[in-house]
Amino acid sequence: MSRLMLLLVVGLLLAAAPAAGGKKGRKKGADCPQMKLKRQWGGKPAHGINYQVRPVRFVVIHHTVTSACSGFVQCAELLQGMQSYHQTQLDYHDIGYNFLIGNDGIVYEGTGWGIAGAHTYGYNANGTGIAFIGNYVDKLPAQAALDACKKLLACGVELGELSEDYGLIGGSQVISTQSPGLTLYNEIQEWPHWLPNP
Repeated sequence: MSRLMLLLVVGLLLAAAPAAGGKKGRKKGADCPQMKLKRQWGGKPAHGINYQVRPVRFVVIHHTVTSACSGFVQCAELLQGMQSYHQTQLDYHDIGYNFLIGNDGIVYEGTGWGIAGAHTYGYNANGTGIAFIGNYVDKLPAQAALDACKKLLACGVELGELSEDYGLIGGSQVISTQSPGLTLYNEIQEWPHWLPNP
């Protein structure tokens, strides 16, 4: 009888377990953009990790002031170089941003959700740093990139990673930088959650 009970319990546990390949931590129905994980773009492991208290209260938008990219291989090469520079020259634990977005509309994982980046002094512990790959002083990123960012923000709220009332800011509002570039900065001021006075 005890063997039959054990088989019954195991069967019930297997039936209740998430399907293989399911997204760990994702709420059912979360509509998230296409994303390449750090290991997929050739990123190296972090030298250290500082976790954030979630949900995170701020999103800080930046640009990388590099060449723009519009294909996986091109974006991956830029990200590998950026991560190497951040870790070896700037002594960061990892690439500085939580997420980066190419003009191909793909979101590239940096430190990811729930891990402090090194993007904005005073906002690393309580902010998610999202960088558009390229220089956006006098032009906007591709519409695919802008749409991917908006989808990432909605996804973050759905997953409980971002506060439902998060504040959206540009890096230049809180530190001495021109990031995210004047043209992109004007664009994000029209987005929901824009915070004019952080």
